[in-house]
Amino acid sequence: MSLTESQLQVREMEEYVIKTIIVGVVSWTSVFVLVRRIFPKRSFDFCNRVVSSLHATLAVTLAWLSVEDWRCPICHVGSKSSPKQMQVLAVSLSYLIYDLACCHFGDTVNLDNTVHHLVSILGIGAGLSYQKCGSEMVATIWITEISSPFLHLRELLKELGYRDTLLNLAADILFAAIFTFARMLVGPCITYVTLSADYPLLIKATGLGLQLVSAFWFFKIVRMVKRKLTKRA
Repeated sequence: MSLTESQLQVREMEEYVIKTIIVGVVSWTSVFVLVRRIFPKRSFDFCNRVVSSLHATLAVTLAWLSVEDWRCPICHVGSKSSPKQMQVLAVSLSYLIYDLACCHFGDTVNLDNTVHHLVSILGIGAGLSYQKCGSEMVATIWITEISSPFLHLRELLKELGYRDTLLNLAADILFAAIFTFARMLVGPCITYVTLSADYPLLIKATGLGLQLVSAFWFFKIVRMVKRKLTKRA
């Protein structure tokens, strides 16, 4: 039985997504190995954070380029995902798979980070499988990754010898401010759209789960900033 044009397009997109994920996992792993060779005296976590910063920058850039109409970035809720949106999701999924595995090879395993990775992988995987809700999911990737470079910068500075300096404090405050704006102001709006629209239950559940994880981290970040400012005073 011959396939229709629509079915062929779906199958071609599925093959493209699988190839992108496989190539992505291999590429992120290769970049990590390269960074380890460039910085042989730095820790495992330091090198992984360099890779994570590269991914965050790439993800935010790709998400930005995938927006078709800036007058309404997440309009046409629940619509079929565009090829650019599928690319953003596939690249980020490949990184999350790499990072989840990489974090378990480090010195410590963070339960909060593991839960965040699993929820994100499940949500992005659902979006790629259904091939819909692309604009909302890309917007979610944008808000979750926009603060990541500053998250990693504050830890990189500590290992470089800038712990408890004004530079490290500035990185802390920048990270907290961007995280709060993206995750606690923009994030709930996208979560509301996700929960109120006619989406698959799995996408709704992972969207709500990610927002709850963000809220948990938000309170930890507030305590961290308060502690550092008090110490500084």
